[in-house]
Amino acid sequence: MTQHRHLPDDDDISAFRDALKAAGVRPIVSNKADPGKPKRDGKAHEARRNAAVESSATQASGRTSDGRVEAVRPSEYLEFSVPDLPWRTFSQLKRGQTAWQAGLDMHGYTLEEARVELESFLRDSASQGLRCVLVVHGKAWGTTSDFPVLKSHTNAWLREWPGVLAFCSAIDIDGGTGAVYVLLRKRGQ
Repeated sequence: MTQHRHLPDDDDISAFRDALKAAGVRPIVSNKADPGKPKRDGKAHEARRNAAVESSATQASGRTSDGRVEAVRPSEYLEFSVPDLPWRTFSQLKRGQTAWQAGLDMHGYTLEEARVELESFLRDSASQGLRCVLVVHGKAWGTTSDFPVLKSHTNAWLREWPGVLAFCSAIDIDGGTGAVYVLLRKRGQ
């Protein structure tokens, strides 16, 4: 017994496209997630960068920007949570069910720029009372190393940041293993 698949003709395709257009469906312009990357020439960006530089100059930074981090593979799934985080909360974060409210894309940053931007972004997000943010670190290999530098350092930095309750690699639509969802501590916790 053979099954014949109905192949649509030009009239069927035209009717389908007309129905989509009538329903208000628009073609996707870009197949990339928008992490809300700040403009590099904005006043808020410069103010945030200056504040981060000043605060890091006045206090010794505990971040591991010296290169001594555990190397992770480009496709490796990252995850971390504080011990007392409810299982359900972490499970929802891992499934992408916790909506992220702001994003930082670190593509094109040097290691030190990425550290400063990440610290500033986390500080700003916490001060705004944001609960979940997206950090895009990418999976690119370093020019002088044999592992993805920003991904490996982001993994270490987020584990050390006191306001981070949990983080995990994003679902594919938000960047997959090239990005992480970060769950931030609520104010007063």
